[in-house]
Parts: sequence; structure tokens; C-alpha cells
Amino acid sequence: MTVYLAVLTLLGLAGGFFSGLLGLGGAILMVPLLLYVPPLLHLPVLDMKSVAAVSTFQVFASALSGAIAHRKRGAVSLPVLLYMGIPAAGAGFAGALFSQYVNARVLLAVFAGISTLATFLMLLPRKKETEAGGAQRAFVQADAVRFNRGLAAFLAAGIGFIGGMIGAPGAFIFVPVSIYILGIPMRITIGSTLGIVLLTAFTSMIGKIASGQMLWAIAFALVLGSVPAAQFGSRISHRAPVRTLHWMMTFIIAASSLKIWLDVLRAP
Repeated sequence: MTVYLAVLTLLGLAGGFFSGLLGLGGAILMVPLLLYVPPLLHLPVLDMKSVAAVSTFQVFASALSGAIAHRKRGAVSLPVLLYMGIPAAGAGFAGALFSQYVNARVLLAVFAGISTLATFLMLLPRKKETEAGGAQRAFVQADAVRFNRGLAAFLAAGIGFIGGMIGAPGAFIFVPVSIYILGIPMRITIGSTLGIVLLTAFTSMIGKIASGQMLWAIAFALVLGSVPAAQFGSRISHRAPVRTLHWMMTFIIAASSLKIWLDVLRAP
């Protein structure tokens, strides 16, 4: 059992690092790691239901840790967080309740379509962002960033609703939407998206706990690694070139889109 928990802590470390680095919450990486790594090491296997439960706890903890770190560096916009996070969290809860009436394959297909659109958005040419001192000055003005607040709330609610239906926070879709549709700078998008994920993961986590699905020993082992790793990831994020972060995000979003389409094709 000790070895098992140690492996889970290392997996949480990986998820937390990428959460802080790219603002993607960590579930994109955590779910496949939890499903496939333990069997490879001949350790107890987790089913998808258990993985979905513990990943909400891990994502909440790593998003909280990463959001605090990014906020200290001035890269979390409270208006973005409020206008997108609250609608996304509320719609996600509604979507989770509504999902019982919708075919699972239809849900996956809709989410796959949106993720494919997100991939194409990330491949569009974008305005070059200032590095170093210019970026630092932009961080100070994170709360003053301009964006269409009505459109932001509408898009966030839509993404949250669909994400709630299939049990995914949709952070990898919030990133291209924030950058390309709302025009929010990359670094502020990364920090603010973590705040949005924090709110959506919280409502999901409460649902999992209330329904008795949480596996506490496994969840705490994941958090033990993810919290410090998210802090480290956020530090690296602010030192990495914007272009590097952009292409790392593009690769992960494209890979996630491909995986969802494969799930659609495999679904009965």
C-alpha cells in the first residue's frame, strides 16, 4: 500500500506541474495516468468512476495552489475569473444533473467537436506578446484587462454546461476561447483559467463527496504531490517564452481532441 500511495503522489506531482505551467487544471493528464500507470506497475487498478472522483479533488487542490501562485505574480484577472468562473461553475452543475437525460455518445461527440474547434483556434496566427519587462507591466494591470464580459459569460456557461454533462471542466477549451475570441493575453489566460477551473472543480468535488464516491487515501496522495508541483509549474510558466507555452498548449489540446474522438468511435 505504501508503494501504491508513493506512485500516486508522483502522478499527482506530474498533474500539478502541468496545471501550474499551462493553466489546464491537470485532469487532461491525470485521468490517463491514473487509468494506465498502476496496471503497468502491477498495482491496484482504478476504474473510471473512481478516477473521476479523485481527479476532481486533485484538480481542485492543484488549481488552488497554481491560481494563488499566478495571482501573486499579477497574472490572474478577477473580472475574468468572476465573469467566466461563476457562470461555468453554475452551468457545470446544471449540466451534470441534465446529463442523465442525454445519450453518452452524443455528449462525447459534442465535446469532441468543441475540442476540435479549440485546436484549430490555437493554430491561428496571433498577435505577438511582449516578453520580460513589458509582460511584467501587463501583469500589474491584469484586473484592468478589457474583454466582452457578456460574451465571456455566455461562452463560459456553454462550455461549463457541456463539461458538466461529460464530467470534464473543459479548461483546455477555455484557453483558446480566452485568447482568440476574447483577446485576453496568454499569461493572464493561464492564471485566470486556473481560477475558473478552481470554481468548476469545487462544485464537481462537492458532488462526488456528497454521493460517497471519494477515495480519500488516494485523493490525499495525489494532492500531496500536486500542490507543491503546481507552485513550481507556475514559476516556470512565468519564465518560459510565450511562444513555447503556446505550442505546448496546442499539442495537449490536439491530443485531448484526438482522444475524445477515439472515445466517440469506441462508444457503444
